[in-house]
Amino acid sequence: MLFAALSWLPASAQKAATFDTFVNQVAPGEVVPGADRFGPTQQSPPVAQVFRGDELVGYAYLNSQYVNADGYSSKPIHIIVGLDTTGTIVGVKMVAHSEPIVLIGIPEKRVVDYMAAFIGYNPLKAAADGSGPPRVNLVSGATVTALVMGESITRSAVRVARLLGLGGTGAGGRGAEAGTRSIDAGAGELQGWQSLLEEGGVKHLHLTVGEVNRKFLESGDPVAAKFPQAGAADEPFIDLYVALVSQPAIGRSLLGDSEYASMQQMLAPDQQAILVAGDGIYSFKGSGYVRGGIFDRIELIQGAETIRFRDQLHRRVGAIAAEGAPPLKEIGIFIIPEGSEFDPAAPWRLQLLVQRATGALTKVFESFDLPYAIPARYTKSDSPAVAESGPGRGAGVGPGAGPGPGPRAGHASTAGQAAVGMGGTTADANQWFDEEDEGDPLWKRIWQSKVVAIAMLGIMLVVLTLIFFFQDALVKHEKVYDRVRLAYLATTLFWLGWVAQAQLSVVNVLTFFSSLRSGFNWSSFLIDPLIFILWCSVAVSLLFWGRGAFCGWLCPFGALQELSNRIAKALKVPQLKIPWAVHERLWPIKYIIFLGLFAVSLGSLAFAEQLAEVEPFKTAIILHFMREWWFVLFAVSLIVAGLFVERFFCRYMCPLGAALAIPGRMRMFNWLKRYRECGNPCMRCFKECPVEAIHPEGHINPNECIQCLHCQVLYHSEQKCPVKIQRRLKREKREAFAQRIPIEVLPDKEGPAAQPDAVT
Repeated sequence: MLFAALSWLPASAQKAATFDTFVNQVAPGEVVPGADRFGPTQQSPPVAQVFRGDELVGYAYLNSQYVNADGYSSKPIHIIVGLDTTGTIVGVKMVAHSEPIVLIGIPEKRVVDYMAAFIGYNPLKAAADGSGPPRVNLVSGATVTALVMGESITRSAVRVARLLGLGGTGAGGRGAEAGTRSIDAGAGELQGWQSLLEEGGVKHLHLTVGEVNRKFLESGDPVAAKFPQAGAADEPFIDLYVALVSQPAIGRSLLGDSEYASMQQMLAPDQQAILVAGDGIYSFKGSGYVRGGIFDRIELIQGAETIRFRDQLHRRVGAIAAEGAPPLKEIGIFIIPEGSEFDPAAPWRLQLLVQRATGALTKVFESFDLPYAIPARYTKSDSPAVAESGPGRGAGVGPGAGPGPGPRAGHASTAGQAAVGMGGTTADANQWFDEEDEGDPLWKRIWQSKVVAIAMLGIMLVVLTLIFFFQDALVKHEKVYDRVRLAYLATTLFWLGWVAQAQLSVVNVLTFFSSLRSGFNWSSFLIDPLIFILWCSVAVSLLFWGRGAFCGWLCPFGALQELSNRIAKALKVPQLKIPWAVHERLWPIKYIIFLGLFAVSLGSLAFAEQLAEVEPFKTAIILHFMREWWFVLFAVSLIVAGLFVERFFCRYMCPLGAALAIPGRMRMFNWLKRYRECGNPCMRCFKECPVEAIHPEGHINPNECIQCLHCQVLYHSEQKCPVKIQRRLKREKREAFAQRIPIEVLPDKEGPAAQPDAVT
């Protein structure tokens, strides 16, 4: 597949990618129709002229050289964009990316079609007529990636067009878009909430359930109409508020002096900040930013400039300080990224993207605009005195404020690059705004929001610990034990797997080792509490029981295999016993797979993550089989194999099981009991072990054992274990012999001695 090839890009190329890095991968006609050659790449700006013969027909450039194109993986999505001589986008081609977790399984055509929708868009004309960027249907399952791709295409296009002086702008200028006013830092005074609303310092968007349902209905999408938002038509869907809080009077009114001063410490000179607050049943933040680091439900649009916010430039606010402000569920400060062409004195709009799920993996989207223009009294005409510092310079001065120190601003802009997300995705690396100030860090807020799930997982771990510690008492009652195990596996599959989606993966192992090499950060792994707790429990259980505690009890896909095999046995599906000579040559396969993935991850973690699809966990557990047919076919094939050979995947292919078996050799205790007769002459445990982890000689291979405790049920069974059967028979014989002792009867003086009754 194209995506697999594109992900195999050396790290050095990812960091220092230029147009020349990829020019050999693209034909001129692919990005500028009709062109037949590229001219030399000029250095400033880094753009290549594109020719048809000797005629200049356009320009080509690499998006990541002009804008931040970091995607879900926190690495750039490299796209070559072609412009004609008027500045219109005429071609796009993605040449490299590191988005394996998001794009794996998504057809290439859907991504190509998404990018093709930007062809014909002229960002300078759109800025002049106020139409903004094109409205494009997003790619379900890759929302964040699609948003980054679209934003990087449009933002880079307007920068290149201006630098080249296309569309009537002077080279390097903004043409007609150049502002004539700037923020007046000394204007205004502290005000209450209602006054700010009335004058326009705070703008408000109110949407009801009925209005949102009507918008989706009017879109003409028949699928969207089938999934209306529940609730009365007049029920509030969201109340959204926005304000420019880098203007001192507005900022201090809404945030209070202390919060405003803290915000100023985040801002570099000339940097702006907005406040976004919301209430209602729809969250403008959503949860996608937790893993992807990007807020995918809001974006700021001003002319041709689109600005999407990342978690490193976000700070949570507890409450609005202005008198009369209502309590709101979500309040956040969002910093305008450095390098953005944002004019705080000019009108702009906040666009809210409303998502509606139409299936397990499919969504439809509609957007709603909240326009904002700062009241004129907070601005002033440009003059030589202020033009020197540029628009918005005054945002860093005024009562209780000051220009933010450079080092902190620089820290904020690069924090996300060090993030190492679990499963190959990015997460908030440092959350230094929240860590150093009053708000809780991101990971802590996520843990607080999942208290019930954490408690449920805690109960499962306690129950499993009790099962292992008191296994001797439990396995003596075979039927009770079997029901306990059946209930536990069902809970693991249905709740832990399909509901909570806490399926560990070899990707977690590869990411962990990658983070040790590139800079370990605990907060990256604390983002997902259930996965973190599971890994901690696995680390402890490896010392006590080896890999079996997880593989045999806490792995949702393992539970799926065992439960489906139980159903197969109930339906009299024949079970295949793999000959021992074949079996012991098959189980090393999973170790070879793991070592291969680990070796690949040393060169390219992204490519290793793609190869890790040898695990069917994502298809069967996380995505509920709602994927492309080849992924579903692979997962179903493994489950079908498991109907005939119990836990087929666990035995021979699971790289995660192999990864856990290696440190599992360090376990300190041997909880599984054996008789000296096991293996010689008795072979019952060898024949009945569900995963053939018992050697013919009788000893248990801890690398392969899943701690199902079936051998311990046999160990204590007086009806199945030959050793216990012989001991029972001897005991019964002794008891019977004890009953044969004759009863002595004294002789009768008046008659013959009584004869004792015969003892049978």
